[in-house]
Amino acid sequence: MSRRRKGKTSPIFRIAVLISGGGTGLQNLIDRIGDGRLPGVEIAVVISSRSAVEGVARAQRAELPVDVIRVKDAPDVEKFSDQISLTLDVYAVDLVVQSGWLCYWRLPGRWLGKVINIHPALLPKFGGKGYYGRHVHEAVLASREAESGATVHWVDNEYDHGEVIRQETCRVEPDDTVEILTDRVQSLERELLPRVITLIREGKIRRPRMKN
Repeated sequence: MSRRRKGKTSPIFRIAVLISGGGTGLQNLIDRIGDGRLPGVEIAVVISSRSAVEGVARAQRAELPVDVIRVKDAPDVEKFSDQISLTLDVYAVDLVVQSGWLCYWRLPGRWLGKVINIHPALLPKFGGKGYYGRHVHEAVLASREAESGATVHWVDNEYDHGEVIRQETCRVEPDDTVEILTDRVQSLERELLPRVITLIREGKIRRPRMKN
């Protein structure tokens, strides 16, 4: 999708990145855009559900627009969701990327099919409410899974439920700790998410039709 810039058509693909913590996934995107490994993409806005997190500092150091939208500042999920949606409308983004985003955002119809999420497991296994960060890896190890990995999927209005776009797998070794498995999966995430964004920008991944 192109955006008009001063009478000309720009090929820039505008994304928003939603975070709730350290922002390592955000930093990966910042670095790749900066060194040309993610061409034709710009981060139009970063939305954080927390104010005092490293992800906000990373965005500020990169001189990106940052909006902090906290659950506790909204009277209910509808108002919280509306604030996110309206912020995205203002920045006219082409795609929303949830990267370490931990809050429930109820998507309105206009944003369905425009939001992706990266999850540190092979969905549908180890997905849903409460499965995030180290909790996912603890569950994988406790279940003695032979493999794990990363999933990028379309976001709908259920936790970790939308259609899977791409997955990458890795082995789970018998002596793995949570920290070791986390590092292994994050190395997959760093390659998978930019690749999916590029494929969507190039029109090589079909956007799903979703009902509100």
